[in-house]
Amino acid sequence: MTGGPSATVDAAGALVEVLAALLPGEARVALAWADGTGAIVHAAAGAPASALVERARRRAAGEPADAAAALDLVWEDGGTRVAVVPDPVAPVAPGLAARWRRLAPDLIGTYVRAERAAGQVHALRKSERLQQALYEISDLSGSQLDMGEMLARIHAVVASLMSAENFYIVLYDGSRQVLRFLYFVDQIDPWQCDPEEETPLERMPASLTVAMLRDGKAHRGSSESIRVALQVPHDSSQGPDSAAWLGVPMHRDGAVSGAIVVQNYDRDHSYSDEDRALLEYVAQHILTAVDRRQARGELERRVHERTVELQQANAVLQAEIIERQRSERLQQVLFRISELSVSTASLERFYADVHGLVDGLLYARNFYVAMLSSDGGRIEFPYSVDERDPVRTSRGLTKGLTEYVIRTGSALLADREAIARLETSGELVSHGALAHSWLGVPLELDGLVVGVIAVQSHSPQIHFEKRDQELLTFVAQHIGIALSRKRAQDSLRAAHAELEFRVETRTRELREANRELRAQIGERMRAEQRLLDQARHDDLTGLPNRAHLLEKLDAAISHMHEPGSIPFTVLFMDLDRFKLVNDSAGHAAGDDMLVEAGRRVRRSLNANDTVARLGGDEFAVLLENVATVEAAESVAARLLRELSRPVWIAGRELFPSASIGISVWQPRYRHGEEMLRDADAAMYRAKERGRARSVVFDEAMRAEATRLLDLEADLRRAINSNAFEPWYQPIVDMASGDVVGYEALLRWNHEIRGTLLPADFIGVGEDSGLIEQVDWLLYHHVARRLRSQPSGYVSINVSPRHFHSDDFAERLLSLLEVEGVDPSRLRIEITEVALLDDAPRALRMLNILRGRGVMALLDDFGTGFSALSYLHRFPIQSLKIDQSFVAGLDGDARAESLALVRAILALAGTIGIDTIAEGVETARQHEVLMQLGCRYGQGFLYGRPKPAADPREGRADAAQAGTSGHGGLTALQG
Repeated sequence: MTGGPSATVDAAGALVEVLAALLPGEARVALAWADGTGAIVHAAAGAPASALVERARRRAAGEPADAAAALDLVWEDGGTRVAVVPDPVAPVAPGLAARWRRLAPDLIGTYVRAERAAGQVHALRKSERLQQALYEISDLSGSQLDMGEMLARIHAVVASLMSAENFYIVLYDGSRQVLRFLYFVDQIDPWQCDPEEETPLERMPASLTVAMLRDGKAHRGSSESIRVALQVPHDSSQGPDSAAWLGVPMHRDGAVSGAIVVQNYDRDHSYSDEDRALLEYVAQHILTAVDRRQARGELERRVHERTVELQQANAVLQAEIIERQRSERLQQVLFRISELSVSTASLERFYADVHGLVDGLLYARNFYVAMLSSDGGRIEFPYSVDERDPVRTSRGLTKGLTEYVIRTGSALLADREAIARLETSGELVSHGALAHSWLGVPLELDGLVVGVIAVQSHSPQIHFEKRDQELLTFVAQHIGIALSRKRAQDSLRAAHAELEFRVETRTRELREANRELRAQIGERMRAEQRLLDQARHDDLTGLPNRAHLLEKLDAAISHMHEPGSIPFTVLFMDLDRFKLVNDSAGHAAGDDMLVEAGRRVRRSLNANDTVARLGGDEFAVLLENVATVEAAESVAARLLRELSRPVWIAGRELFPSASIGISVWQPRYRHGEEMLRDADAAMYRAKERGRARSVVFDEAMRAEATRLLDLEADLRRAINSNAFEPWYQPIVDMASGDVVGYEALLRWNHEIRGTLLPADFIGVGEDSGLIEQVDWLLYHHVARRLRSQPSGYVSINVSPRHFHSDDFAERLLSLLEVEGVDPSRLRIEITEVALLDDAPRALRMLNILRGRGVMALLDDFGTGFSALSYLHRFPIQSLKIDQSFVAGLDGDARAESLALVRAILALAGTIGIDTIAEGVETARQHEVLMQLGCRYGQGFLYGRPKPAADPREGRADAAQAGTSGHGGLTALQG
């Protein structure tokens, strides 16, 4: 209230005296009320009566009246409970009592309401001062003042709210156990703080501030009392004791991050709970201000660092631009030199123009061209411009700088010291004015040094560098080419003057070529503007390329997450038998077909659809707003019809076709590459079903793809665990039945599925490239088997992939040598594809193996080209007649098979090659082959493949084996 507690009690006492005077005798009256904060103010009149005052306090606190309190008054007034308790010494007349009871509430109520209003005004003013202080703190945090000045201003704001002549702020890092004094002002303690200095807490064991930070709560009182409460020993080095000490912690994210402390050395002043609450409230705003200022400082530091980085990057970019401009100038100079060689009438004019061009690239005020005479005995100077030596006359060969370059055939970059060293060593003798820096590069014609281009500086401030040497050397090479062309033209013009008309015609052609060259230069400059577009389009067809299509697919997938989006479809298209067009009509014809195919596809689609060439004969189409499989198949059918129309390419009428895979958008797709992959898989399924059709990707294909991935993983684990072994099938002499050798057939001992045949995994092995590792595991098994087998040979199947390795033959022979096996006991079985894919490489490998005794068998003969034109070129020991022909010897196609087998045997006999019939299963096949003259056979009739053939078996039991039947023949053949 307005005058504080004592003033309030004095005023209330006067009112109580008035009320006591209204009662008879020496009456006593006590007054008490409880305001909204819970505090009870009391006053009394008359002789001291502590019991009466206590009764008034209890009634104001809410206790009920007793029987002796007939005149007690208790009422509520705006949230304030008022109690007036009289103790008359004489009886009070009823009329007087009634008047007294009416007057007391009016008198006391008016006063209490006035005091309550004054208290509210006081609280509002105090709240206004606090709000103003917080505004000032917020403004200071955003000001341009440095940290020290800002904290001094904040100190002044806190001092306006309470006694704060002695004031300091600390920041605390609990994880590192250090603190920093950001601000420190004290009337008695002269210590000065360093805001950047971090002090470990272990160095301040007796500090009240450290103890309060660890406690995490506010404390007030004298230094001595707080030391007792926090159990801190006394240490005079921590500063003088204060009579009143108030410290409040600052919190950030629930953890103590600092503190604010005020203290007073005057015992007449102390801090109240209200001061503590006020300082706690202000402390959080001060922490926010400090954090904002530190954050701004950190931002300014990062902005400065980023600015420096950008400046450095800009410097690098400027250097790249300068280098690019220099390269462009060099390119222009080279083009200009090429033009001068055609357009300049005389060599002197040519040299002068070249001088001007070189001067645009480096310092060339002093420039000359020196040439050897036709007899090589003199140095001539067809062009020379120099500040010191205006005229250079021809001279005999000496040891000058020019002759040094011609003699060594390499450029020379020398300053005066280097020239002096060369003169001292006797390698050269200077002519004319001595240069401060000299650079000369050789001029070559048809690989011979015929002259020198030189520049020199007579100023000590100008020096040539290695970069100038490289530049002048590069220019000299083009000048030599242009000079050669120029000399040839001049010689032609002088020797054939009588052919003036033809020369004029040729000149016109050269002028036209010159114009074309200028046009090409302009086109090249324009091409630089189109680089970005070309990077996104196919060079041949002009269609978008794979990268461009994937960008559009990713954008389309992202768009599908927006409301109201319509699904889309991807088509993957591959031209059928396109390689046949390249092989038969040439790559130019193939390119024409690709261009025509792209044009037809583009014509068949809507304007908003996208057609892209992915590479080779593969195209892809993004169909916008095609949401169903039926609509996608309809578009695919239209494309197939359009593509199937005949086209004339390279003078031939061709009938192209294509296989199309369809992938319709599903929510599972996250990237365009996934849709393209699935459409690609569907396209391969279309090719498997006969080409010239479309197939929609479905879950069965996804399952198949998953199965192949799992199989590939199993295959890799099987390679690591060497889970492969050879099964051996005998090769016999059909006349005697003797086993002459074995074919090693690959088997995989799968940990779950058991023994797998090559047909179960060979496709995955070929696609993943793992089949070569599997083959080498098999070859090691076979080599160890041969080491323990006393006689006979073993043949191994060699994939065409092995013939792509230059060291296959050497590696195979090395394996045999390590195992101690005679190479003549090993045979390799190859197909016609391996021979024809890269004939020179295959011939070299077969000759290497043949030279060491390893013979070659041609497997599946008759299913490929089967031509004598290539067969006689290779060192083939035996032909293996394909089992499909042998099977027909006793079937419905007996006549055709008989003719084919007879032709193969005749071909082999002509060039002296043995034959082995594969897949012999019946005695009838055996008899026919014997009659036709086939000597060796292999098949179920003579023996099935076994995990380890007994090398001591001498003959095959034909009678028993002949009952085996046909089941599983194809799968068991390697």
